[in-house]
Amino acid sequence: MKRRERYHFDARHDPFLGGRTLSPIQHKLNEIIFGVDTFAGRLFDIVLLIAIMISVLTVMLESVHDLQVRYGQIFFIIEWVLTILFTIEYLLRLSCVAKPLRYATSFFGMVDLLSILPTFVALAIPGSQSLLVIRALRLLRVFRVLKIAHCMKEANYLWIAFRATQSKILVFLVVVMTIILLMGSAMYLIEGPTNGFTSIPKSVYWSIVTMTTVGYGDIAPQTVLGQSLAAVAMILGYGIIIVPTGVFSVEIVAASRAGKHLDMPCTNCDLHQHETDAIYCKHCGEKLPRAARKFELSRQDEA
Repeated sequence: MKRRERYHFDARHDPFLGGRTLSPIQHKLNEIIFGVDTFAGRLFDIVLLIAIMISVLTVMLESVHDLQVRYGQIFFIIEWVLTILFTIEYLLRLSCVAKPLRYATSFFGMVDLLSILPTFVALAIPGSQSLLVIRALRLLRVFRVLKIAHCMKEANYLWIAFRATQSKILVFLVVVMTIILLMGSAMYLIEGPTNGFTSIPKSVYWSIVTMTTVGYGDIAPQTVLGQSLAAVAMILGYGIIIVPTGVFSVEIVAASRAGKHLDMPCTNCDLHQHETDAIYCKHCGEKLPRAARKFELSRQDEA
């Protein structure tokens, strides 16, 4: 008999590299479930996306009492059909990855498990129906279906920008908190308990609500001086939004430009343009000749 051929795990499809080898069937399942370059893979993602949206919509509609009374049986059937479908999908994912345990303990692996457990727990343990609301976590699975990994470059820019601006934003927040405390204390002295400002903490609460432009309206100044101070707080509130947004945006643009102009070819597949902190090639998984950390190092030098 001809020896059955076995395939090693394809680094382009599975994020959990290494581990066991995969049989031809497992390899094919991996291409369909984790892959994006085949018709079967795209069809799988579309079907899964529709199932997720139906499931989340069912969870939302079940919370409406009138709909639950009228269509409760239909919701029950839909829920169990989808739960069985997601359970099969979860088991298939475990069966076609090189490191099942690593997948099961990953973020999306935990989301997959938590999205199917509540239904079984509610069936086994009476009175635990409140746990069914956890099924809304299935909405997080949309990010994987939409292949959020393709957006990791942009997410990396956000992280770099955050690291570059965290000290500036921290100083800004300290200044804002000082202004809020001063505004609240001043309003307490101006308005006093007769106008609803019964304590400094409550006045600080009013200051936060006003400066963040929320404006609940449960407490409002009555005197001319108090209203003038409130107007100043409202104007400052816009600055609270504008200043950190501007600082953060500048760093995002700088990170984006630095990442786009980084030329670091892979010695295996000759792919260029890797992320600034890349260590392995994003296409073939080959270790890059050098880790590109120019942007981070330049930012550290500037700091």
